Amino acid sequence: MSVTAEPAPCRLYLVTPERLEPTAFADQLAAALDGGDVASVQLRLKNVDDDTIKRACEILLPVATTRDVAFLLNDRPDLAVACGCDGVHVGQSDTPYAEARQKVGADRIVGVTCHDSRHMAMVAAEAGADYVAFGAFYPTQTKPSHYRPQPDLLQWWSEFMTVPSVAIGGITPGNCAPLVQAGADFIAVVSAVWQHPDGPGAAVKAFNQAIAAARG
Repeated sequence: MSVTAEPAPCRLYLVTPERLEPTAFADQLAAALDGGDVASVQLRLKNVDDDTIKRACEILLPVATTRDVAFLLNDRPDLAVACGCDGVHVGQSDTPYAEARQKVGADRIVGVTCHDSRHMAMVAAEAGADYVAFGAFYPTQTKPSHYRPQPDLLQWWSEFMTVPSVAIGGITPGNCAPLVQAGADFIAVVSAVWQHPDGPGAAVKAFNQAIAAARG
Protein backbone atom coordinates (compact mmCIF):
# COMPACT_ATOMS: atom_id res chain seq x y z
CA MET A 1 0.00 0.00 0.00
CA SER A 2 1.05 3.62 -0.32
CA VAL A 3 1.14 6.42 2.20
CA THR A 4 -0.19 8.63 -0.58
CA ALA A 5 -3.37 6.63 -1.10
CA GLU A 6 -6.66 8.11 0.08
CA PRO A 7 -8.37 5.52 2.27
CA ALA A 8 -9.65 6.68 5.66
CA PRO A 9 -9.75 10.46 6.32
CA CYS A 10 -6.95 10.19 8.89
CA ARG A 11 -4.71 7.23 9.65
CA LEU A 12 -1.89 6.24 11.98
CA TYR A 13 1.78 6.56 11.06
CA LEU A 14 3.96 4.72 13.58
CA VAL A 15 7.57 5.76 14.22
CA THR A 16 9.86 3.34 16.03
CA PRO A 17 11.98 4.18 19.08
CA GLU A 18 15.53 5.39 18.35
CA ARG A 19 16.96 2.26 19.95
CA LEU A 20 15.54 -1.23 19.73
CA GLU A 21 16.48 -4.89 19.54
CA PRO A 22 14.88 -6.01 16.27
CA THR A 23 13.92 -9.57 17.21
CA ALA A 24 12.21 -8.52 20.42
CA PHE A 25 10.68 -5.43 18.82
CA ALA A 26 9.18 -7.50 16.01
CA ASP A 27 6.62 -8.86 18.46
CA GLN A 28 5.73 -5.36 19.60
CA LEU A 29 5.40 -4.18 16.02
CA ALA A 30 3.18 -7.12 15.14
CA ALA A 31 0.99 -6.40 18.16
CA ALA A 32 0.68 -2.76 17.15
CA LEU A 33 -0.22 -3.52 13.55
CA ASP A 34 -2.71 -6.17 14.63
CA GLY A 35 -4.34 -3.68 17.01
CA GLY A 36 -6.10 -1.72 14.28
CA ASP A 37 -5.65 0.38 11.18
CA VAL A 38 -2.09 1.59 10.58
CA ALA A 39 -0.96 3.17 7.31
CA SER A 40 2.80 3.09 7.72
CA VAL A 41 5.79 2.43 9.94
CA GLN A 42 8.98 4.47 9.94
CA LEU A 43 12.15 2.82 11.21
CA ARG A 44 14.02 5.61 12.97
CA LEU A 45 17.30 4.40 14.44
CA LYS A 46 19.83 7.03 15.51
CA ASN A 47 23.59 6.77 16.01
CA VAL A 48 23.86 3.19 14.81
CA ASP A 49 25.91 1.64 12.02
CA ASP A 50 24.65 0.50 8.64
CA ASP A 51 24.68 -3.18 9.56
CA THR A 52 22.41 -2.48 12.51
CA ILE A 53 19.93 -0.70 10.26
CA LYS A 54 20.08 -3.46 7.66
CA ARG A 55 19.45 -6.14 10.28
CA ALA A 56 16.50 -4.20 11.68
CA CYS A 57 15.02 -3.84 8.19
CA GLU A 58 15.52 -7.52 7.48
CA ILE A 59 13.59 -8.49 10.60
CA LEU A 60 10.94 -5.75 10.76
CA LEU A 61 10.11 -5.09 7.12
CA PRO A 62 8.32 -8.45 6.65
CA VAL A 63 6.16 -7.73 9.71
CA ALA A 64 4.81 -4.64 7.98
CA THR A 65 4.73 -6.05 4.45
CA THR A 66 2.65 -9.09 5.35
CA ARG A 67 0.08 -6.72 6.87
CA ASP A 68 0.00 -4.38 3.86
CA VAL A 69 1.59 -1.55 5.85
CA ALA A 70 4.15 0.74 4.21
CA PHE A 71 7.64 0.51 5.71
CA LEU A 72 9.79 3.65 5.54
CA LEU A 73 13.36 4.28 6.65
CA ASN A 74 14.45 7.50 8.30
CA ASP A 75 17.10 9.59 6.57
CA ARG A 76 18.86 6.86 4.56
CA PRO A 77 17.57 6.63 0.98
CA ASP A 78 20.52 4.44 0.02
CA LEU A 79 19.69 1.82 2.63
CA ALA A 80 15.97 2.15 1.94
CA VAL A 81 16.65 0.94 -1.59
CA ALA A 82 19.18 -1.69 -0.54
CA CYS A 83 16.79 -3.15 2.02
CA GLY A 84 13.67 -3.01 -0.15
CA CYS A 85 11.80 -0.46 1.97
CA ASP A 86 8.76 1.33 0.58
CA GLY A 87 10.40 4.72 0.96
CA VAL A 88 12.30 7.18 3.10
CA HIS A 89 11.62 10.12 5.38
CA VAL A 90 14.08 13.02 5.39
CA GLY A 91 14.44 16.01 7.70
CA GLN A 92 15.59 19.49 6.84
CA SER A 93 19.10 18.69 8.06
CA ASP A 94 19.18 15.21 6.50
CA THR A 95 19.57 14.15 2.89
CA PRO A 96 18.02 16.84 0.64
CA TYR A 97 14.74 15.87 -1.02
CA ALA A 98 16.15 15.95 -4.56
CA GLU A 99 18.99 13.61 -3.61
CA ALA A 100 16.65 11.28 -1.76
CA ARG A 101 14.31 11.11 -4.73
CA GLN A 102 17.18 10.44 -7.10
CA LYS A 103 18.34 7.54 -4.98
CA VAL A 104 14.98 5.88 -4.31
CA GLY A 105 13.37 6.54 -7.69
CA ALA A 106 9.89 7.60 -8.67
CA ASP A 107 8.04 4.59 -7.30
CA ARG A 108 9.10 4.83 -3.66
CA ILE A 109 7.72 7.22 -1.06
CA VAL A 110 9.69 10.30 0.01
CA GLY A 111 8.35 12.33 2.93
CA VAL A 112 9.82 15.57 4.22
CA THR A 113 9.89 17.23 7.64
CA CYS A 114 8.69 20.82 7.37
CA HIS A 115 8.44 21.84 11.05
CA ASP A 116 5.96 24.76 11.18
CA SER A 117 6.86 26.24 7.81
CA ARG A 118 4.35 26.74 5.03
CA HIS A 119 7.21 27.73 2.74
CA MET A 120 9.20 24.54 3.37
CA ALA A 121 6.10 22.46 2.85
CA MET A 122 5.19 24.16 -0.41
CA VAL A 123 8.73 23.78 -1.73
CA ALA A 124 8.72 20.08 -0.82
CA ALA A 125 5.29 19.49 -2.34
CA GLU A 126 6.14 21.29 -5.56
CA ALA A 127 9.35 19.27 -5.83
CA GLY A 128 7.33 16.05 -5.67
CA ALA A 129 7.31 14.96 -2.02
CA ASP A 130 4.70 12.31 -1.25
CA TYR A 131 3.84 13.92 2.07
CA VAL A 132 4.93 16.77 4.33
CA ALA A 133 5.27 16.44 8.10
CA PHE A 134 4.48 19.26 10.53
CA GLY A 135 5.39 19.35 14.22
CA ALA A 136 5.91 19.16 17.07
CA PHE A 137 2.32 20.04 17.85
CA TYR A 138 2.70 19.18 21.53
CA PRO A 139 5.68 18.95 23.91
CA THR A 140 7.65 15.76 23.35
CA GLN A 141 10.72 14.09 24.81
CA THR A 142 11.13 11.75 21.84
CA LYS A 143 12.46 14.44 19.56
CA PRO A 144 12.41 17.79 21.41
CA SER A 145 11.54 20.69 19.12
CA HIS A 146 11.16 24.42 19.51
CA TYR A 147 8.78 24.41 16.55
CA ARG A 148 5.17 24.49 17.71
CA PRO A 149 2.71 24.72 14.80
CA GLN A 150 -0.99 25.18 15.46
CA PRO A 151 -3.83 23.08 14.04
CA ASP A 152 -4.79 25.90 11.67
CA LEU A 153 -1.64 25.09 9.67
CA LEU A 154 -3.11 21.65 8.92
CA GLN A 155 -6.45 23.23 8.02
CA TRP A 156 -4.80 25.67 5.62
CA TRP A 157 -2.77 22.89 4.05
CA SER A 158 -5.75 20.57 3.56
CA GLU A 159 -7.77 23.35 1.94
CA PHE A 160 -5.17 24.43 -0.57
CA MET A 161 -2.87 21.45 -1.20
CA THR A 162 -3.42 17.87 -2.33
CA VAL A 163 -0.16 16.45 -0.96
CA PRO A 164 -0.95 14.63 2.32
CA SER A 165 0.11 16.08 5.67
CA VAL A 166 1.49 14.24 8.69
CA ALA A 167 1.13 15.69 12.19
CA ILE A 168 3.74 14.68 14.75
CA GLY A 169 4.94 15.56 18.23
CA GLY A 170 3.57 14.50 21.60
CA ILE A 171 0.32 13.20 20.13
CA THR A 172 -1.87 10.91 22.22
CA PRO A 173 -5.39 9.50 21.88
CA GLY A 174 -6.44 12.23 24.29
CA ASN A 175 -5.11 15.20 22.35
CA CYS A 176 -5.27 14.14 18.70
CA ALA A 177 -8.81 15.38 18.00
CA PRO A 178 -7.92 18.99 17.06
CA LEU A 179 -5.33 17.73 14.58
CA VAL A 180 -7.70 15.22 13.02
CA GLN A 181 -10.47 17.81 12.78
CA ALA A 182 -8.06 20.33 11.25
CA GLY A 183 -7.39 17.96 8.38
CA ALA A 184 -4.27 15.95 9.14
CA ASP A 185 -4.07 13.00 6.77
CA PHE A 186 -1.82 11.04 9.12
CA ILE A 187 -1.03 11.15 12.83
CA ALA A 188 2.57 10.14 13.57
CA VAL A 189 3.17 8.66 17.00
CA VAL A 190 6.06 7.19 18.94
CA SER A 191 5.97 6.94 22.73
CA ALA A 192 2.17 6.99 22.99
CA VAL A 193 2.18 3.61 21.27
CA TRP A 194 5.37 1.90 22.41
CA GLN A 195 5.08 3.06 26.03
CA HIS A 196 1.35 2.47 26.41
CA PRO A 197 0.72 0.69 29.73
CA ASP A 198 -1.51 -1.89 28.07
CA GLY A 199 0.81 -2.51 25.14
CA PRO A 200 1.07 -1.23 21.56
CA GLY A 201 -1.98 -3.10 20.32
CA ALA A 202 -4.20 -1.37 22.87
CA ALA A 203 -2.60 1.95 21.96
CA VAL A 204 -3.38 1.55 18.27
CA LYS A 205 -6.95 0.59 19.10
CA ALA A 206 -7.29 3.67 21.32
CA PHE A 207 -5.90 5.93 18.59
CA ASN A 208 -8.28 4.51 16.00
CA GLN A 209 -11.22 5.05 18.33
CA ALA A 210 -10.09 8.62 19.05
CA ILE A 211 -9.64 9.39 15.34
CA ALA A 212 -13.10 8.02 14.53
CA ALA A 213 -14.65 10.02 17.36
CA ALA A 214 -12.92 13.20 16.19
CA ARG A 215 -14.28 12.74 12.70
CA GLY A 216 -17.77 12.35 14.13
